Amino acid sequence: MTTINSSKQIGPGSRKAGRAIAAGLAIVCTMGLAVPAPAVAQYRNKIGNDMTRCTAGSPPAVMVTLDGVKTSQGTVRIQTYRATSDEWLKKGKWLSRIEVPAKAGTMTFCLPVPASGTYGVAARHDINGNGSTDITTDGGGMSNNPSINVFNLGKPSYTKVGVPVGSGVKSIRIEMKYW
Repeated sequence: MTTINSSKQIGPGSRKAGRAIAAGLAIVCTMGLAVPAPAVAQYRNKIGNDMTRCTAGSPPAVMVTLDGVKTSQGTVRIQTYRATSDEWLKKGKWLSRIEVPAKAGTMTFCLPVPASGTYGVAARHDINGNGSTDITTDGGGMSNNPSINVFNLGKPSYTKVGVPVGSGVKSIRIEMKYW
């Protein structure tokens, strides 16, 4: 007989059952660790503009230079999306967001991405800081600088904005447009 915890005894048949239970628990624990995090955790990451994340040898990221910021009033928001039909500009599907006070002229941002792939970047200048897009005053831009017009209602296809990002940092420029 084997003694466990000095107070309980089990027989030889019980030892096999205990080993089977322990093996089953080990499998369940291992599987539990292998299960990916919930899909929601990958979206909606508000981050600071940490330019050190866009230095040589950094993990995948997009370094974005915004040209033509009209005024130092309001805020600039820049977001990354996967360049897919299911995610590009879909509510809540942005991967990371940086929002900072606007600075007239040129602004530079570092947006880390989860892995190599194709991503789209959208920028918005909310001049009066009201959190809404005011067509007559606010500005915006997107990766690859697609044309924005009444036919695409400011939402060009993910195929036009997609930027391939490898294992390092991809630099792009976005020209801000104001109406």
